[in-house]
Amino acid sequence: MALGLQPAALAQDTLVQLATRAGVTTSYWWMPRDGAVATVLLFSGGGGGIGLKDGVPQSGNFLIRSRDAFAKAALNVALVGNPSDAIKLTPAFRQSPEHLADIRATVEDIQKRSNVPVWLVGTSQGTLSAAANSVALGTSIAGLVLTSTVTGRQFGGSVADIALEQILVPVLIFQHKRDACRLTPAYAAERLIGRLERAPFKKYVEVDGGADPTGDPCEAFHFHGFIGMESQAVEQIVQWIRKPGN
Repeated sequence: MALGLQPAALAQDTLVQLATRAGVTTSYWWMPRDGAVATVLLFSGGGGGIGLKDGVPQSGNFLIRSRDAFAKAALNVALVGNPSDAIKLTPAFRQSPEHLADIRATVEDIQKRSNVPVWLVGTSQGTLSAAANSVALGTSIAGLVLTSTVTGRQFGGSVADIALEQILVPVLIFQHKRDACRLTPAYAAERLIGRLERAPFKKYVEVDGGADPTGDPCEAFHFHGFIGMESQAVEQIVQWIRKPGN
């Protein structure tokens, strides 16, 4: 159950802490919005987390830094934090029974706070979390969005190793044409569409925009993180969430 927070108290963005497993708590940053048509549960890349500092998320991850754009599109937004027993999430942990238990509890708590459909949205390493949990949660969620999908070989596995054939909800795979990260090539992400056999709707979108990439091509401020085109990327993702299949 939630620790110290009740639905009536959620008048502003706040950190929610849940007891998700025996002796373990998991947090998420909750941004409820009046008239929301859906909730997006956002999974950041790298080692996960939201970069909470001075009481607000400060991670530069594409999804975390774009949270206000999702909220302005009439969506509730939840940013997934890390559990108390995992300071950093590994690829293997993102697919583990422990992680699935944490996210199931998080989704159930969100559904008590708002009865609108819940979508899982992951970027980079967060696509492992989003995809694995979509398999586990079945139709208790409304859909899945994968951005900068990890398909390359790495210790602990990739999205290509997940049983995508078991996903039962609409899926959008969203990639940047100039993503130069060796783990997230666009051509490999596009191939995943053919494995989504039971998804009622599925779509691959490849974009080519943005400007001024800096740093490692696998990091958030390069094309891998949709640098310079965050608002356009969010707009396209939200359009799919509102009308899957279009």
